[in-house]
Amino acid sequence: MAKKNRLSRFGPGFLVTAAFIGPGTVTTCSIAGADFGYSLLYVLIFATVTTIVLQEMTGRLSLGSGLDLGQSLREYPRNALLRIVFIILTVSAISLGCAAYQAGNIIGGSLGLEMVTSVSNKIWVLVISAASLILLSLKKYKIIEKVLISLVFLMSVSFITTLIIIKPDLSQVVKGLVPTVPENSIFIILALIGTTVVPYNLFLHSSAVKKKWKSPKNIKEFRKDLILSISLGGFISASIIITSSVAFFQKGIDINSGAQLAQQLKPLFGLLTNFLFGLGFFAAGMSSAVTAPYAAAFATSGVMGWKETDSRPFRFVWMGVILVGLIVSLFDFNPISVIVFAQVANGVILPVASLFLLIVLNDKNKMGIMANDFKKNLLGVAVISMVSLIGIWNIIKLFLR
Repeated sequence: MAKKNRLSRFGPGFLVTAAFIGPGTVTTCSIAGADFGYSLLYVLIFATVTTIVLQEMTGRLSLGSGLDLGQSLREYPRNALLRIVFIILTVSAISLGCAAYQAGNIIGGSLGLEMVTSVSNKIWVLVISAASLILLSLKKYKIIEKVLISLVFLMSVSFITTLIIIKPDLSQVVKGLVPTVPENSIFIILALIGTTVVPYNLFLHSSAVKKKWKSPKNIKEFRKDLILSISLGGFISASIIITSSVAFFQKGIDINSGAQLAQQLKPLFGLLTNFLFGLGFFAAGMSSAVTAPYAAAFATSGVMGWKETDSRPFRFVWMGVILVGLIVSLFDFNPISVIVFAQVANGVILPVASLFLLIVLNDKNKMGIMANDFKKNLLGVAVISMVSLIGIWNIIKLFLR
């Protein structure tokens, strides 16, 4: 019983990890390792710490005010025009963004199962979409939480075991923790940060914390869950970079996708590694295929004032995200225009939501003992400045392709 009680303290942080360790992250980390070896490992440390800081802020907002981020964006602004702008930005960035990338999550998970079973990925596209639909239809947060924790655990076992099999040079790994900027690495550096610091996770985590804990007295449990889960996510990402570095960078082999990493590892390390990587790729896709629709529904319901999981519009949002992902996955449609729009919206919403968080967390009337002190403000300003630059860059890079 004691063990069960300890496990029940965890959850919201693992939703964030399940969300950002998707096929895009696996592919980005694979390419980072193949092209630049261990030299960009320090970027993951920065991205992981930045994620912890931002998610701590949004979780503390829920504990202090009793409102999640979406609800706060709707209720806090006194100016009606500003409130409308926040609503439009949030719905555009989160709902359309999640719908645009859902296909990648579904396809990534199906490719992982195809590696393991040799069954056509089109079959697995249907299975993963149906599983996501059934899981979210249950309307049981605790069940969804447990499934996603299990998927994160599966990812951990798969990718970390692969790391152990490949036996990296630890002295070289340590050197990768020293900041350097290799030639032509700026795009992949920003991609590593962008796949870890995800705007919709601010909304997802805030809503999950509000469901899980009701009082500022839970702050220690909340932080323990957050630090453990996000750090684990950072370690998973680092293990992929290291594995890719050993398998490809040190041998001068180029790769273009995470799935290719598993295929190339097969002749080097046998079926076990291919099997493990396939399971990890499936878990990454499946976890993101569940959290993306869930996050879109939470964020949209918050800013629109819906009753979250009890409302029909809430269900329509996550169903719509899954449907878009399924259609694009099955018929190979190119959602490029939606993705471009979503990237622009995400590039705006990340700094806007972060700055809004900082403002609200300084409102002692609303936040009470959860309000920011000087040190938290200093850290918040530093992180927000960085994510603002990242947001601006995400918009600029669309025109540099």
